[in-house]
Amino acid sequence: MDIIKAALLPHLLEIFGILLASLIGWAANTARRKWGIDIEARHREALQSALLNGARLALERGFGGQAAVAEILKHVQISVPDAVIALDARAEVLDSLAQAKLREAVRQ
Repeated sequence: MDIIKAALLPHLLEIFGILLASLIGWAANTARRKWGIDIEARHREALQSALLNGARLALERGFGGQAAVAEILKHVQISVPDAVIALDARAEVLDSLAQAKLREAVRQ
């Protein structure tokens, strides 16, 4: 009986190690996806807020048209650079978002 235990123990430990590693990998992947989504949502919210604040600021300073959009984008780059980088926001997309927020700020 001791011979059987001695022969099986290394294999049982190996199987247990594989199962444990799989469980840890699954948990880490699940946590990364959840927290990654939460972080991305916070970056999106920060970007949207900075765009609207920049639009209001540009209007208060008397800017209009492309000058206002440039002022909004300047404000965004200064206030939430991490969000711009993390979201990999392209210049064209930021320009379109700035124009939309400018129209929104004008309506308010």
